[in-house]
Amino acid sequence: MGFEYLQKIPTADEIINDMPLPADLAEIKLKRDLEIKDVFTGNNSKFILIIGPCSADDENSVCEYINRLSKLQETVKDKIVIIPRVYTNKPRTTGEGYKGMLHQPDPNEAPNIVEGIKALRKMHLRVLKESRLTVADEMLYPENYPYLEDLLSYVAIGARSVENQQHRLTVSGLTIPVGMKNPTSGDLNVVLNSIQAAQLSHVFLYKNWEVKTRGNELVHGILRGAVNQYGRAIPNYHYEHLSNFIESYLKRDLANPAIIVDVNHANSDKDYAQQPRIAMEVIHSMRSSQTISETVKGLMIESYLIEGRADIGKNKYGQSITDACLGWEDSEKLVLKIADRL
Repeated sequence: MGFEYLQKIPTADEIINDMPLPADLAEIKLKRDLEIKDVFTGNNSKFILIIGPCSADDENSVCEYINRLSKLQETVKDKIVIIPRVYTNKPRTTGEGYKGMLHQPDPNEAPNIVEGIKALRKMHLRVLKESRLTVADEMLYPENYPYLEDLLSYVAIGARSVENQQHRLTVSGLTIPVGMKNPTSGDLNVVLNSIQAAQLSHVFLYKNWEVKTRGNELVHGILRGAVNQYGRAIPNYHYEHLSNFIESYLKRDLANPAIIVDVNHANSDKDYAQQPRIAMEVIHSMRSSQTISETVKGLMIESYLIEGRADIGKNKYGQSITDACLGWEDSEKLVLKIADRL
């Protein structure tokens, strides 16, 4: 065997017992979950903005950023529901590089997953306590979801995970909205197959149990663009893309058809400065088509305190060490502009 067993991982119950969710914050979580669910079921006409850093690498800067978002949420509360991105796992295409707070609670130190689990839960609790906002995280590892299941209001399944059976089965047991991203190839049938699978009931192995799920009717699609065989980015946010995807979506007769448009990644060719332009084009498409307006429920935006990105150790406080992000001033302007156009 090529494995070296480093340390035993505490169970989710053990971690939660040590760092419980207070009753007052649980009540906030419940209210937020209901509001967000109503957007995806069509009972609330507000617009979702899933916005925040590419990866949450530093507790203090993440909390400062989200506290600013909290004040902005109050300004736009009549039209927009802000769900901060607190992404604590980072998929790596080649396996190299920073893998997120779960692996490295301090990006400058060696991996320590036990301390990483404690650090990410501590950060999530602090975010909720200070900002009163519940957040989104990416489910890179389905087995880690129980460590945060009482704190998350939204989960994203990434482009490299969307075809994975365990992700689909696990999502079928969640009771919050889950967005399935299109794979990097851009094959939208993969998205629809994933949504269909996750909306069904399943029996499978989970947390050393044989479990049965009810199916999750809040699972939906995220369009993030694609990359062709030559490595060129192919966007899928234009009016024609939205219309064609919705047509295929509705033919499946799935529950609560909904789309979130990721305005970064391959849709922007990783040019973070293009995110406001893309967001405005999506809003324009919504204003031009009732079907698009009814189906597109929101946007996903990468944003942090300081614009751009830098390598670990060279980044400024509040600047991404993974994908480049919009800075705070441009992000605030964008949120206010979106609210004005809705």
